[in-house]
Amino acid sequence: MGPTWSSSAKDFVVTALGPSRLWATLGHGIVNEVYWPATGMPQIRDLGFIVAGGGRWTEVKRQARYALSTPAPWLPLPTVVHQGDEYRLTLEYLPDPTRDVLLISYRLEGEGLRLYPLLAPHLSRSGTNNTAWVDGHDLHAQRQDRALCLSSYPPFRRGSAGFVGASDGWQDFAHNGAMTWDFARAEDGNVALMGELDEPSGVLALAFALGSSGASTLARSSLAEGYTHIRDRFIEQWTGWSERLRLPASDPALASAAGLSAVVLRGHEDRTYPGAIVASLSIPWGTRGNDPGGYHLVWTRDLVEAALGLFVAGGIEDCKRVLAYLAARQEPDGHWAQNFFPDGQGYWRGMQIDEVALPILLAARLRQAGEHETAATREMVRRAAGYVVRSGPLTEQDRWEENAGASPFTLACEIAALVGASPYLDSAAERDYVLALADCWNERIEEWTYARGTPLSRRFGVDGYYVRIAAPPSAGGIDGEIAVRNRGGLTVRAHEMVGLEFSYLVRLGLRDPQDERIRNTLTVVDGTIRHETPSGPGYYRYNGDGYGEHADGSPFDGEGIGRIWPLLTGERGHLALLQGEDPQPYLRAMNGMRGKCGLIPEQVWDGDALPDRGLFPGAPTGSAMPLVWAHAELLKLLAACSDGRPVELLDVVRDRYAGRAPKAATWYWREEVPFATLDRGRALVIEDRRPFVLRPTYDGRAQADRPATPLGLGMFGVRLDPDGLGGASEIRFRRMGADGQPWDERDQVITVRDV
Repeated sequence: MGPTWSSSAKDFVVTALGPSRLWATLGHGIVNEVYWPATGMPQIRDLGFIVAGGGRWTEVKRQARYALSTPAPWLPLPTVVHQGDEYRLTLEYLPDPTRDVLLISYRLEGEGLRLYPLLAPHLSRSGTNNTAWVDGHDLHAQRQDRALCLSSYPPFRRGSAGFVGASDGWQDFAHNGAMTWDFARAEDGNVALMGELDEPSGVLALAFALGSSGASTLARSSLAEGYTHIRDRFIEQWTGWSERLRLPASDPALASAAGLSAVVLRGHEDRTYPGAIVASLSIPWGTRGNDPGGYHLVWTRDLVEAALGLFVAGGIEDCKRVLAYLAARQEPDGHWAQNFFPDGQGYWRGMQIDEVALPILLAARLRQAGEHETAATREMVRRAAGYVVRSGPLTEQDRWEENAGASPFTLACEIAALVGASPYLDSAAERDYVLALADCWNERIEEWTYARGTPLSRRFGVDGYYVRIAAPPSAGGIDGEIAVRNRGGLTVRAHEMVGLEFSYLVRLGLRDPQDERIRNTLTVVDGTIRHETPSGPGYYRYNGDGYGEHADGSPFDGEGIGRIWPLLTGERGHLALLQGEDPQPYLRAMNGMRGKCGLIPEQVWDGDALPDRGLFPGAPTGSAMPLVWAHAELLKLLAACSDGRPVELLDVVRDRYAGRAPKAATWYWREEVPFATLDRGRALVIEDRRPFVLRPTYDGRAQADRPATPLGLGMFGVRLDPDGLGGASEIRFRRMGADGQPWDERDQVITVRDV
């Protein structure tokens, strides 16, 4: 049988704060993936339990009759109680703070019953080519140099190693109704281990190391030190951390949710690579087989969102570690890979400019708070700003990693980042350039992304609305076609799709919340992608999205139907707050979309209940849970309600734009975003990433060739001031290379209009 991963619908995530490098996820009341020695490295599929006796047996995860509790929202020490007709199984999951070991305290109540742990190794991120064996009282597995050991006190009575679907312990019970096999070894395959516990209560130790001897030593050391002593140390560490929190909520229910969200964010940070926070310790729908990815990767977007969530909870030092990590992983040209493992190894290779702009916003936000910054942070910001300048304003991929073009979200992040980066730049000329460029891009946002006179605007009786993303101007812009990547290559016109991307124009201070265009878009969005869940309003990523389960509830397999995203309810709540409305309905809705144990999922179900699939209206789907970004959004919305402003809003951006599009003194023409008209009185800069020679003509009068000069940050340009145009109404030009050959096949034409 081929390997798969566990369901992504997790109950909880546990980790210690000491030198231990182990993260365990819980789902269906048992251990799912355990990550070691970094958050990007899952090492098992799951560790579950069979309860048997008197000729009957039950696998507890299939019973799904359990409750999970923790001593406090900020203390990730879960107790899970499984209740069957004839048994009660109590489990407490405790990571050892000083060793790479997960301890599990167990107590089985029921007449004549025994407990059988069932372990599925997926060492080195793979369920293939694992070897499992029984050595005395311990259960072992190894793949390459990665090894695990499952030990127990009191010791296992016996054990067995088998191949999944053929000779594993579950198959033994399924065929024989009891543990009858005691295979000593299963070599080089998709393997599983099972042991029989001799006593109804005790402690299991699951340890990981380079080599089986080291794993065995760690497991036995934890058992020898004693569960109670280790538990006290674990509680002391998390208590010390929690005492530094400044949770942005007074309501007890929301304060509890905020505390758990802060723990989720902190618990997703790596300790082998401090500052690395993965998007989720999960693999959506658990169906990726041997794909080493999943969501246990670092996206700089999700990382910055997490850092800002920790920032509003008082985690300033956490943010500083994130900035140091980002500085370490930045590419020489200033960008970051689309995503990467915590060690920095790149995974996907797309380019999303918001992932370059957002680290600038994080650094600028800490500067605004008066925090000391390092030379490495300043250099990181300068390099990132240079990349935004050279590569913007269009993005190769939007924030959903699907389409190229002009996204209101990405544009807002770019413009705010350039303004936020200006104090970091070395020269006045560079500062003036990035601010003037930001002004130009800001003024052109509506040209690129605001659709007018469409069937959708007529349907809702509005002048227009911001689209989710417009195609590049060369591909038709707002009227161009956009491929819906998760629906078999379906294409739609850009003006047919809307999303909440536009809300960041307000959130980052570029547009007034009462701007008619914002309100128009909100009318269209609320009428198109809003869905009422049992807990309140929810939102789709965009109309026609296909990233989610199929209609019958079967997992997303490259195609599906998009479902509700709780984090978008948080985005809508921010907009409500800024417009003077009550954001509490959105807070309550977001809080109500949490899973049974408090985690916030990537998506919740929007259809009729499908009990056989575990899908219920407004409840988590099989997508990623927890989603770090969603927990950060909850914290940020709580903080915004308290502070009256979003945490991302920089004073320098607010002061420069005051929520209004500027009338830029200079317009910058580049090939990706050309324009055909220019208001008289404005300066014109023709710019490119390479040096060139401009051959201009004014109203048919040839002008002297003009060599481009450095503008700063790797850009070159020729500036045409209004006074030098001689009242011309038409500017024609071609760009020439250093070899004298023209770059442009035909003249570029700009009409100068009187205003």
